[in-house]
Amino acid sequence: MNEMKLTFKTPDEIVEFVRTVSKYEFDVDVRRGRVVVDAKSLLGIMHLGLNSVLELKMHTGDGRELETELLKYAA
Repeated sequence: MNEMKLTFKTPDEIVEFVRTVSKYEFDVDVRRGRVVVDAKSLLGIMHLGLNSVLELKMHTGDGRELETELLKYAA
């Protein structure tokens, strides 16, 4: 499982993030505190809010390609 920390500054970044994550077959979750949402859910990610540090967890053995695409959101 690969993990990384993310922060979104604008709603457009969230939309782009969901589009990027949705291209991958494996499950990806985002967590803030005790709340965990599917990273492919636009409304779920919007619910977590902007300018907060979020924890991303990829449920795959090899998420390096996705991790590289998401570096621009790294916290």
